[in-house]
Formats: sequence, structure tokens, C-alpha cells
Amino acid sequence: MATVKQLLDWFEGFAPTASAMDFDNVGLLVGDKGQAFSRVLLSLDITAEVVDEAAALGCELILSHHPVIFQPLKRMGARDVPYLLAQRGIAAVCMHTNLDLSEAFGVNTCLADALGLQELRKSQKGECLFVGTLPQETDAAAFAQHAKKALGCEGLRYTDVRPTVKTVAVASGAGGSDIFAAAEEGADALVTGEIKHHEINAANALGVNIVDAGHFKSEDVVILPLKQRLEAAFPDIMFTKSQAYGDKMKYL
Repeated sequence: MATVKQLLDWFEGFAPTASAMDFDNVGLLVGDKGQAFSRVLLSLDITAEVVDEAAALGCELILSHHPVIFQPLKRMGARDVPYLLAQRGIAAVCMHTNLDLSEAFGVNTCLADALGLQELRKSQKGECLFVGTLPQETDAAAFAQHAKKALGCEGLRYTDVRPTVKTVAVASGAGGSDIFAAAEEGADALVTGEIKHHEINAANALGVNIVDAGHFKSEDVVILPLKQRLEAAFPDIMFTKSQAYGDKMKYL
């Protein structure tokens, strides 16, 4: 058995909660630090289905990326996630932007690793932006196909305003606003999970290719590597990746 405090202390070593952005809500969001656990379910998000899955597996804790409580709660229904967690005595630890920003190990470093980027560095121009290089230059369409396969996407959006790609910026999740920083960093392409129309226009004008892999696929890439690290740090604890959660997106 381990305690929630021990888990929180472990995260402080590479993704301290104090490093999260001001708007965020991270750390222990349901339960208390003294709660003991022997089984943990890992999921990008905590939904009612994920809580049901955790209960069926006998998990005392769910570890997620996105906060289960983000905005002030005005009421809770019987199928609302915080209510279900409290009802079933399941703690929730959520590591969001602190895990995005971590240079040692985080969402963006895992995204970069999946893409095979080398010489990765954190951008000095964008808060959540990391920049690396491909082993060899490739054309825009081939890079998009590589990203699709590496991230397990059923489909994705991409542009080819620049014919070749060597330097790649990554900003997982809703990172489209980092297109300006990516251009300043000399990136040939930005891989992200969400980008708005005006940001695509800006990318086209700046001559930076876009690979929009979807929010889920650009961030779920952290879960299995995180599971492996946790298993090494807490060998007596059972860690399981959620099978109940996915974004359910389909492509025609």
C-alpha cells in the first residue's frame, strides 16, 4: 500500500503543482492525503464511465491529466463525477499544466518522443511549446502520415505550405495559439491537438505547417509512459490504463 501523499511527493520531483498555470486546478482534488491505495486507474479524463471502471477494478485512486473539478461547482447530480468519486470513496489526483510544462517528463516530452524528435528543448517564446528535430528531413505529407501512425490517429488535419519538415514544434492539447512562437523558433511544422481558424490562417501566412492530431491523441500519449514510471517507483501498486475512456471521434 501507498498513500496519496507519497504519490503527490513523487510528482513534485518533476512536475511540481506550483508550476501549473494560474487558471489551473491540479493535485489532489477528491479525497485526502492520508488515503491509502493499492490499485490505481490512469486516464486522460475522469468520466462517470471511468469511475465505474475504477470501482469494478477495485481501484482506490484515479490519476488523470485533466482536472475533474475545474470551474466552481453549483450543484452535483447522482451521475456527476465528483459525486460518484466521493460516494465510492475513490480519490482523484489530476496533473494538468504542470505535467504539460515539465521538461524532465511530461505530455509534450512524450509527444515529442512518440514523433521521434531529437535535441528537444523547451521554447523560450511559448510557455507550453517544445522544439526538436527529426532525424532527417521529410516532406510535409510524409510527416503528417508519420504523425498519424505514431499517435494512433484514425485521421488528422495537416497543411503543406512548407514543402519539407525538419524542425518540429509540439504543443499538446489546445496549443494552436503557439503558432506564433513556433514560427519565431524557426519550426517547419507545429504538432498540436486543437487549432482555431484564425490560427490556421496565421500559420499559412507564416509558412509553418500544421498537424492537428486531435486533443485526445496529442495528450493520451503520456498515459502509458507515465504508467511505466509509476510501476518502477511503486512496484507494489497495480496501475491500469483506462479502457473505458476515449474521445469517441470518428472520421469519414
